[in-house]
Amino acid sequence: MNHFQAILTQVQMLLSCHGQKQVRALLDHLLEEELLSREYHCALLHEPDGEALARKISLTLLEKRDLDVALLGWAQSGWQAPAAERNPELKDHAGGGSCATMELGSLEGRYLELLNSDADPLHLYHFYDQIGLTAEEETELCSEPYTDTINCDQFSRLLCDIEGDEETREAYANIAELDQYVFQDSQLEGLSKDIFIEHIGSDDVIGENAEVPVEAVQESQKRPFPEECPVDLKQRRLAEPPTVPGLTGSFLVGPIMDASAQHCLPPPAPLNQETASSHAYREEPIQIPASPSLSCTNLAAGPIQFIPTLSTPPQWLWQIPGAGAGISSIFIYHGKLPQASQAPPPSSPAVHSLPKSPDRPGSTSPFAPSSADLPSMPEPALTSRADVIEDSVHPTESQEPREVSSKLPKWPEPVRQLWHSLQDKFQDEPAGPDGIQMEVALVRAQLERSGTKSQDRELATLDWAERQLAHGGPAEVLLAAGKHRRPRETRIIAVLGRAGQGKSHWARAVGRAWARSQLPQFDFVFHIPCHCLDRPGDAYRLRDLLLSPQSSSLAVDDEVFSHVLKRPERVLLILDAFEELEAQEGFLPSVGGPGASEPCSLRGLLAGLLQRKLLPGCTLLLMARLWGRLGQSLSKADALFELAGFSAEQAQAYVACYFERSGAPEQREQALTLLRDRPFLLSHCHSPTLCRVACQLAQASLERGDRDPLPSTLTGLYVELLGPAIRAGPPGALLGLARLAWESGRRHQRTLRKGHFPSEELRTWAVARGLVQPGPGATEAELAFPSFLLQCFLGAIWLALSCEVKDKELPQYLALTPRKKRPYDNWLEGVPRFLTGLLFQPRARCLAALMGSEVAAVVDRKQKVLTRYLKRLQPGTLRARRLLELLHCAHEAEEAGIWQHVVRELPARLSFLGTRLTPPDVHVLARALEAAGRDFSLDLRSTGIDPSGLASLVGLTHVGSFRSNLSDTVGLWESLQQRGETKLLHAAEEKFTIEPFRAKSLKDVEDLGNLVQTQRMRSASADETGDLPAVRDLKKLEFALGPTSGPQAFPKLVRVLTAFSSLQHLDLDSLSENKIGDEGVSQLAATFPQLKSLETLNLSQNNITDVGACKLAEALPSLAASLLRLSLYNNCICDVGAGSLAQVLPDMVSLRVMDVQYNKFTAAGAQQLAASLRKCPHVETLAMWTPTIPFGVQEHLQQLDSRISLR
Repeated sequence: MNHFQAILTQVQMLLSCHGQKQVRALLDHLLEEELLSREYHCALLHEPDGEALARKISLTLLEKRDLDVALLGWAQSGWQAPAAERNPELKDHAGGGSCATMELGSLEGRYLELLNSDADPLHLYHFYDQIGLTAEEETELCSEPYTDTINCDQFSRLLCDIEGDEETREAYANIAELDQYVFQDSQLEGLSKDIFIEHIGSDDVIGENAEVPVEAVQESQKRPFPEECPVDLKQRRLAEPPTVPGLTGSFLVGPIMDASAQHCLPPPAPLNQETASSHAYREEPIQIPASPSLSCTNLAAGPIQFIPTLSTPPQWLWQIPGAGAGISSIFIYHGKLPQASQAPPPSSPAVHSLPKSPDRPGSTSPFAPSSADLPSMPEPALTSRADVIEDSVHPTESQEPREVSSKLPKWPEPVRQLWHSLQDKFQDEPAGPDGIQMEVALVRAQLERSGTKSQDRELATLDWAERQLAHGGPAEVLLAAGKHRRPRETRIIAVLGRAGQGKSHWARAVGRAWARSQLPQFDFVFHIPCHCLDRPGDAYRLRDLLLSPQSSSLAVDDEVFSHVLKRPERVLLILDAFEELEAQEGFLPSVGGPGASEPCSLRGLLAGLLQRKLLPGCTLLLMARLWGRLGQSLSKADALFELAGFSAEQAQAYVACYFERSGAPEQREQALTLLRDRPFLLSHCHSPTLCRVACQLAQASLERGDRDPLPSTLTGLYVELLGPAIRAGPPGALLGLARLAWESGRRHQRTLRKGHFPSEELRTWAVARGLVQPGPGATEAELAFPSFLLQCFLGAIWLALSCEVKDKELPQYLALTPRKKRPYDNWLEGVPRFLTGLLFQPRARCLAALMGSEVAAVVDRKQKVLTRYLKRLQPGTLRARRLLELLHCAHEAEEAGIWQHVVRELPARLSFLGTRLTPPDVHVLARALEAAGRDFSLDLRSTGIDPSGLASLVGLTHVGSFRSNLSDTVGLWESLQQRGETKLLHAAEEKFTIEPFRAKSLKDVEDLGNLVQTQRMRSASADETGDLPAVRDLKKLEFALGPTSGPQAFPKLVRVLTAFSSLQHLDLDSLSENKIGDEGVSQLAATFPQLKSLETLNLSQNNITDVGACKLAEALPSLAASLLRLSLYNNCICDVGAGSLAQVLPDMVSLRVMDVQYNKFTAAGAQQLAASLRKCPHVETLAMWTPTIPFGVQEHLQQLDSRISLR
């Protein structure tokens, strides 16, 4: 500290003798000698506090150890420097004049110890400032350091980030506190500041007519007393921004709040009266970009003129509109905050012009190195010191409310062009049927493990009543999903669905909603089809990902890209067909992400987005078909949705819209009649893609005047639809295109490049016939199949006709019995059905209609291979999903032998628990059950089956019983009763069973209560007689809710227990312990007189004490005639409870097994039970081992009675 004081004394003496021009010359010389960085040089030029300037120069010279060089340069520049002797203690202090490198020690303690320590100040900034601004957030370096400009956008954005980020605010607060101590150390206040201020303000600062009272200058330079300062200097004006706009150091400061909620602040009266004196000051119009966060200033577009009037760091800011030609706004700022009853001084020395923000924001601290050394320096406004702490006095607000403009913000012209191009792109709606907008229901989804040992995730199948629909359109869904979002947090939303469910359509609907101003929270929406991105070996940048597919006609430069990155929270990024990137090697395990401008592989770029390290704060919308390992990367998504497909009503509405937009509304009813005659095709209209294909075929059939019905299979549908186009193609064109479809499908892609086509003739024909088409966002050289199912159909043609596919390998492509070695992943999941249809359907209307008779030999050979394979399959051994796929393949084949073999081997008990049942699945299953001619029992729980599908299966003659979700079943009964379908209602009630019932959640208990309530209402009705079979015949009931929900739900279960007159097994044991306690046992005991058939009562692990055991013993005689097994394992029963049980044991004439192991009774209780056991010859086993009984006593009791078990 002594060295610093010696240098500070000399520098203060030198500065006090000279004016502003000489000070500038000194700073310029220090810059030339590379003692100052350019950013720090600019900051010192505009330092308003003279003493702070002297201290900063002194600390810089102390760090560089080169005071002689500074003085020599000063003298050569024309100064007459005073005789200032260099302190001899400074000579070779660090060894040869260079600053020695020391290790940074502990930063705890007083800041004075930091100044006295040997720590390198540069290391201090590296320690405190770990939060950097990215390269995209930099601003251009000011080439004219004396030009009055200010980057409001940058500063406002940084203030928003600091407010929302606790770590950033804490880091910058540490730097501000250190700076506060260094420049306000009470030990360094010995020298007079008034002399320095008087001299430095005498040249080029004070106007000719300006009179500055010395008292005003002194008052403005006073620092606050300690009691006036906030208690916690760390949070001083960082946690709470000022409520009034102001200027701190060299930066404009405004409140960070909604622009529409603030009024402008009027200037005090004295400044209104003395605006004429401002002509004596230097006036330079500057251009300031509009910033929504500087709401209180209400900056108008155009130049802004700053008129300095006071010498202190300005704290107030007012706008005076209409101040002259070419000037949109004039700002007059004042140094000391005026009180309510006190006007500010009329004038004071002028403040220097405001500098431009440098290329790399730097601190005004003397510790600041060059921009190359510190790439993450904070903004100067946050590290510079304000001499006056802002008060909380609110001046009178303006009488006129602020007008909210509907125009775009003040953006650069290239950015506006990009915005308009995106708007135009999303607003374009295709003409004809392609422009039909039919909203598909969106359901909240969940992911679950596909197996106990598997890390893969799949969509959880919810019952129909459990679905949570996302109400509203895309705008409402995104708005609801974005709630409770933290600042600078990337929001990942995934919309999942099977192929053809309308995912791309929904993504385009999001873009249209944004273009119609329904998503005001986003400035830019980028829709990126992922099938256009998978180019192995390419070097990707974030700019290529965002802008290349969107604006190929625009020259996107760095300015546009930097503007987009300034506010990532205003960016919505839609990645459509995301599953096509899943197959890339190492995509999911990637760790970390590149920078925004750093080239990398595509998987690295996407990994950075998914891990929220790239473009942090944006909203990422993923449209995908869940496949393979993709579920692992989506397991941490913020919101998951699933597209439910068309309902029956929506499918009919789509058909009507299709023919209306096609110009043939009169054909609508005829087309609907054709579809109703083919229930299988009508069930496939659940998929929007297949609904459109069915409409196209119906339209073509009606235009030709054919009276034949539509095909009954998907294979026939595509054969008839594509037959005319294929027959008109060049020779070999179909097989060539089919090969491309198969090979691209094996790569998990559907994009074709120009070089993939074997000939230009094939490419031209495929494009002309609509078999391939340019995808959205793709270049002219990139084509894609218009639908996933069309690619599957073409891939199946290649397998059926190609000689390159070995016959013995053909069964693996059905994916019914996957091989352990080199399994086929079945990414083209529609291929098995199309393959069996192409090989087994009558050749005249199938393959021969496409290729002629020359393929007969190849088809016959492959048909024999598949026939032998299918007839060896045992449907009873297949899992539910593969059994449904086998039924679909047999249905597509239309071969009687295969169909009869499959339905004949179906097991009598068919469980589809946890397997999704779509409308086509329900149709095929119903057809198979009817063809089998025998009774079946169906388990339809957790299948997501819709009410109409459930009704169609329940009404089948050969369905003897079924299980389904309780809510779904009760809802079906109510619907049938309202429609008056009495016969079907009676069948649904008689066939429904819940045996055995396991309650695992509070909803299960509530549903069971609703079922009992339905029975009671039914019994009270005069039209209905008898109990519901599901309630009457229930024999086993398990309750396993755990310690949290168990005590809460058990009273609800007890209230309905008496309705189950046939209940034989009541299991209240759970691995996680239900803990119904003594209260629960007391409630249960009251129901024993009605449970006449109860044979097994399991009360294990329920935290039962002596109180509960006594209550139980009192009620057990009601079950004496029926109870066979009683378990009280692992409870808290002591000797008193054991004695109560021993007393009632002889009365339990039907009891055979009693388990009281792992309780807390001692040898006394054990002896009572053993003595009572000798009176019960009917009891076969008494298990009573417990650690509280001495082992010798237990062995002795067992020797006396061998029925005592010590297992």
